[in-house]
Amino acid sequence: MRVNTSSSELLELADKEDKNCRLIDGVLYSWTGNCTGRSPGAKAFERDEMAEGLDWANNRGISSDEFSHYLMRFTDYAEANRGRLYMQTVKAVRDPAFAIDIEVYTETAKHALFCRNMFIPQEQSESTTPDLTVYHFPSLIAKPTVLISLSRKIILISGTLYAGEIKKSVFSVLNWVFPKAGALPMHCSVNVDNARQNPAVFFGLSGTGKTTLSSDPNRILIGDDEHAWTESGVTNFEGGCYAKTIRLSREDEPEIWEACHSPGTIIENVVLQDGQPDFDDPRYTENGRASYSTTAISNTDELGYVDAHPKNVIMLTCDAFGVLPPVSKLTPEQAVKQFSLGYTAKVAGTESGVTEPVATFSPCFGGPFMPLPVKCYADILRQKIDQHEAQCWLVNTGWTGGPYGIGERISIKTTRAIIDSILNGSLAEASTIHHEPTGLTIPQHPEIDTCVLVPELGWSDKAAYDDKVQELLNLFRAQEASETHS
Repeated sequence: MRVNTSSSELLELADKEDKNCRLIDGVLYSWTGNCTGRSPGAKAFERDEMAEGLDWANNRGISSDEFSHYLMRFTDYAEANRGRLYMQTVKAVRDPAFAIDIEVYTETAKHALFCRNMFIPQEQSESTTPDLTVYHFPSLIAKPTVLISLSRKIILISGTLYAGEIKKSVFSVLNWVFPKAGALPMHCSVNVDNARQNPAVFFGLSGTGKTTLSSDPNRILIGDDEHAWTESGVTNFEGGCYAKTIRLSREDEPEIWEACHSPGTIIENVVLQDGQPDFDDPRYTENGRASYSTTAISNTDELGYVDAHPKNVIMLTCDAFGVLPPVSKLTPEQAVKQFSLGYTAKVAGTESGVTEPVATFSPCFGGPFMPLPVKCYADILRQKIDQHEAQCWLVNTGWTGGPYGIGERISIKTTRAIIDSILNGSLAEASTIHHEPTGLTIPQHPEIDTCVLVPELGWSDKAAYDDKVQELLNLFRAQEASETHS
């Protein structure tokens, strides 16, 4: 077994051993076959005493006997193939006060490298018993399978080469652990100003802009996807980024562009043209990804946590209906409601089978990864907002001038202007208008076209806009009712 093999060695090994990998100029290009996104129906928790309190209405369970059966298959496979496996000792959670030791066993050098990129590599475990053990053997079971035992502290993954299943299964465990300490685990990105103060939290599902908007040359990146808001501040769960690459451009996202060309980066499911990645070509998937250490971002924070509390909580949504304003100022009550609803559109390719944006609700902006009831996370968020007097915002990065297929996506330039004005404090002081169709409060932004800022003004058919608003509000009401009765 190869233990804690270095990133440079893993790059060479993946290139030599794996027909699905190709090494060019220090960057590893990888293809994952049929599974180019997560398989949400594959995940299940072991039902035992430790799992008491899990939200079984939104999480699948298996019996302890079933988990034991699968665990024996995985451990027998590990013993029989010991000579060709990789083991990485890593940490999750950057704040040392909350860090956990993880041992990850993988079949491929590529997935071992992914773990070194996404977590914090260790030369050796600081504990004789890891806090979590992950067995990742894609070839063992044909069907995508992700099984989690909270009591045994074990994760079993098979049937998929898509690397994101590793990070998201660990995230699911952390989302169970942190609320027990009064901390809020968050599917979000975080950055801070250059004085390492004034943290901003960007909630949002994949495809809403978390990674893009938090990678700001004028601010310091704490992390792009998974964090916790603790009693002392904000900490990243990871040591890397897993950025979507579809239509990535050097002009709009220079930090991510440079990271995608840094040695040690893994580019997943992206078309190569003459040895260069074509980020505009979606023939494999809309969910092309880049895995890289946060050190590949020039203005990243080397600690990965900050002893300061968020002053701005930004909830990103990709509105496929095209009816929401590009920015709305939220009261704490509205913020908790939006957090609990988690409205967005699943962007094409993020999950297997999604080929175009589909309106959906993902509570906490990360429903598939939240094992506890939504109210548990919402209550902690409300406490944090009140305690630290955070300003709250809803920012729509979806469509304007019409729904998907008719309107156009709100430009990155427009959204960046909004985010800049939130972070410099000017939008909090701006005058506002009440948006009658949605009930939201729109702050007046001098740089945003009125036809974008007030969405119905950009529609050619006002009656069609009114119909779409009612359709969306009806979905909101139905989701609220389902949460109340779940």
